[in-house]
Amino acid sequence: MVNDTIADMLTRVRNANLARHQIVQVPATKMTKNIAAVLHEEGFVQSVEEVGENLAQQLLISLKYKGKTRQPVITALKRISKPGLRIYANRKELPRVLGGLGIAVISTSQGVMTDAKARSQGLGGEVLCYIW
Repeated sequence: MVNDTIADMLTRVRNANLARHQIVQVPATKMTKNIAAVLHEEGFVQSVEEVGENLAQQLLISLKYKGKTRQPVITALKRISKPGLRIYANRKELPRVLGGLGIAVISTSQGVMTDAKARSQGLGGEVLCYIW
């Protein structure tokens, strides 16, 4: 049993990305579904599909590559807020990842979203991870 499902998801995606795999399988929870949906909206992954029965649901995430050399679209993923040390930011302190080239995934009262969307809606929340 994994305690930190978000870190587990990010590690699986990072490892599959480095090994140039086409798809990666991640346990489906509400949080991993929401983060995968944000990755899909922002164009970091091709598609997200849910498979399996109620207890053993999995997410199949299709990774995205560019060019003939198959360079990964996701350069890096970094977990920020951990179970041992939660990191929160109000609407004025929301982080900018690489000057706006990357995204910060924020868990707000309105759901999981990018830093840009949270900034436009005037929301703060828990900074889950950075992706660029």
